[in-house]
Amino acid sequence: MDVEQLKKVLQERLTQSRYEHVLRVAEKAKSMAVRYDISVMKAEQAALFHDIAKCMSKTDLRDILEREQEDPRLLDFHHELWHGPVGAVIAQKDFNVADPDIVHAIRYHTTGRAEMSDLEKLIYVADMIEPGRDFPGVETLRELANENLHAAMGACIYQSVKYLVNKKVSVYPDSIDCYNAYID
Repeated sequence: MDVEQLKKVLQERLTQSRYEHVLRVAEKAKSMAVRYDISVMKAEQAALFHDIAKCMSKTDLRDILEREQEDPRLLDFHHELWHGPVGAVIAQKDFNVADPDIVHAIRYHTTGRAEMSDLEKLIYVADMIEPGRDFPGVETLRELANENLHAAMGACIYQSVKYLVNKKVSVYPDSIDCYNAYID
C-alpha cells in the first residue's frame, strides 16, 4: 500500500490530534525498527494502521467485533480496547494487509499479549513513548526503548497494568498474560 495514500485515508478517518499522534508513532516506530533490525516498512505500516479504528463509534466497533467473531471477552471490557482488533480487521479486509505480524501488531498494540513478536513489541512501545506522550515515567521508558526492546516492553506493560490497577478497573486477560510473561 502506498504510504501517502494511506495517510490521506487516515486524515479523513481520524481527528487532527489523533492523526498527528499516528504520524508520531510511525516516525518513532521507523527509528526503533532501524535500531533493532526490524523491517522499517512493516513498522511504518503497522504504526500507520494502529489507530485506524480509534475514532469509530462504540456501536460500529461492537458491530464489527461481533460480525468478525472476535474474542467475545472484549465486550466485557472498556471499549477503548476495541479499536485494536477492529483496526486489524480493517487493515486485512479493506486494505489487503496479509502479513500476520503486521496484523498482530495492530491487534495487540493496546493490550499486549504473551509471546509478542519484535514488531508487536515495537508498535506497543512506540505508541506509549511517542514524543506527544506526557506522563510520569515516560522519559525512563524512552531511555529504555533506546537500549533494549524486550526490557522496554516489560516496563511498558508494567506501566499499563499499574495504571489500570491504580484506577481500580478491570485488566484484559491478554494484558495480564503479557505482564506475567515479562515478570517470569
